[in-house]
Amino acid sequence: MAYTLDAFCSEARATLQGGGALEAKVETIARRLKGLLTEPAFVAAAFAQDDPPGKKILFHDAETDFYVLAHVQDGGKKGTPHSHGESWAIYGNVTNVTRMTEYERVNPPEEEAATLRKTRVYDVGPGETFGYPPGMIHSTEHPQKAWVVRVTGCDLDALPRYRFRKFRDTII
Repeated sequence: MAYTLDAFCSEARATLQGGGALEAKVETIARRLKGLLTEPAFVAAAFAQDDPPGKKILFHDAETDFYVLAHVQDGGKKGTPHSHGESWAIYGNVTNVTRMTEYERVNPPEEEAATLRKTRVYDVGPGETFGYPPGMIHSTEHPQKAWVVRVTGCDLDALPRYRFRKFRDTII
């Protein structure tokens, strides 16, 4: 039987409403997302070859406020370091790779200008996922056009979060 978006969302809701630490819940949801990324019916419903770059909402759970988003990323796109504030996020690739870079802030957060140090660089390939807990600073890069599914703990556009500012912040 095919794994569906509805089944994934029901399982994610149950996981979020259950007991335990948030980090373990995010890991569980990330593992389940892997099954959806390679499901042909889901991929055909979420993406099309002529989709323009951008994102679309595939699902929003009103009870727990999590979102499932489909992103078409242009090749050659490189993002700046950012966090998801008090929320979490899971990235999963359907096609090609998302190159992830993780950072740690090495100066006190009360200082206006942030100094970041790269701590890890890796690729998330087709059928792979990676979850980020609240506050994790990272950046994304897409060497080629990529189809990405992102699951977030809320509407990240409405949430205060860290964003790298190249004329104020530095990476060492």
